[in-house]
Amino acid sequence: MQKKNDVIDNDNSLIATTAASHDAPASARRRSTLGALGAGALATLTPWLPAWAADASSSKWPDKPINYVVPFPPGGLTDVAARQAAKALGMAENWNVVVENKPGGSANIGAAYVSRAQPDGYTWLAMTLSHAANATLFQGKAGYDLLKDLVPVACMASSSMMVVVNPKSPIKSMADLLQAAKSRSLSAGSSGNGTPPHLTLALYQSLTGTKLLHVPYKGGAPSLTDLMGGQVDLIFSNYPESLAYVKSGALRALAVSSKQRSPDLPDVPTVAEAGLPGLVVSNFTGVMAPAGTPQPLVDRISKAIVKQIKQPEMTKNLVTLGFGAQPMEAAEFGPYLKGEVERWAKIIHDANIQVG
Repeated sequence: MQKKNDVIDNDNSLIATTAASHDAPASARRRSTLGALGAGALATLTPWLPAWAADASSSKWPDKPINYVVPFPPGGLTDVAARQAAKALGMAENWNVVVENKPGGSANIGAAYVSRAQPDGYTWLAMTLSHAANATLFQGKAGYDLLKDLVPVACMASSSMMVVVNPKSPIKSMADLLQAAKSRSLSAGSSGNGTPPHLTLALYQSLTGTKLLHVPYKGGAPSLTDLMGGQVDLIFSNYPESLAYVKSGALRALAVSSKQRSPDLPDVPTVAEAGLPGLVVSNFTGVMAPAGTPQPLVDRISKAIVKQIKQPEMTKNLVTLGFGAQPMEAAEFGPYLKGEVERWAKIIHDANIQVG
């Protein structure tokens, strides 16, 4: 009822103003009338403006918890990295960042959820290399379009892949692997169809002209167990998953897919040093938000995240997890992500990788 009276009062004010200026020149009457109309229209429309439009660059944001969606189960590497970032932002920025796990659908369920959220800065997606590949693997079936329905906010970190074999294997180097792959049939395990280990295997075959028998498992752990048991010949493994086994001697590492050697395994060469610079692979993790999130807000979140990733304590924690810090603000992360989508699209098409 109060809103109705307010509108009536505004209308009456407009009538009174117009009547009082009846004897004024026509141009003055038009200016007076248009001014009153503008003020009335603004007063009427203001309550309907989206909240984020007013708060995007104001000090009021955030005035409620931020939902940081991790599309993987709790306890995984992406989940742990996200929680560390959330904690750091809480301490440094006084932001209440709450991690929510929405696993399933090859990480597409959580991503689709974020793509449909309000673009107000209160919903983030923890994304990885898997999403860059999913853009091709699940094209038209993922429930969202990675580069259209989401916007890059920041890249945080990345881990490499590691080529590992059983310590009893006669394959002791990448040169040995190439010779063996060209002379006999080798089996290569992975954590599943379309996963980063499988994609890296496909890239290796493309670069070397070899053909290995791919054996997909439901996760990295069972594939490594079978490798140690002698059921498969090698694995292009997620570095953090196989690091402890290599350090204990349960597996032998042939190379890492990073540009630099790992400080934890200084004697293991990079793929470039082994003669395959094209096999450099970064399993990155970053943050995205719903498309339409105001750019000033994206930039604000981006700068805050990158600032925390660059802190020595955070860098140290990431290394402990098997990551290397890879901080990129939105302006740099966007082109990088687009390049990764295009790179893996070609590899997936050339290898005819299918997901069921």
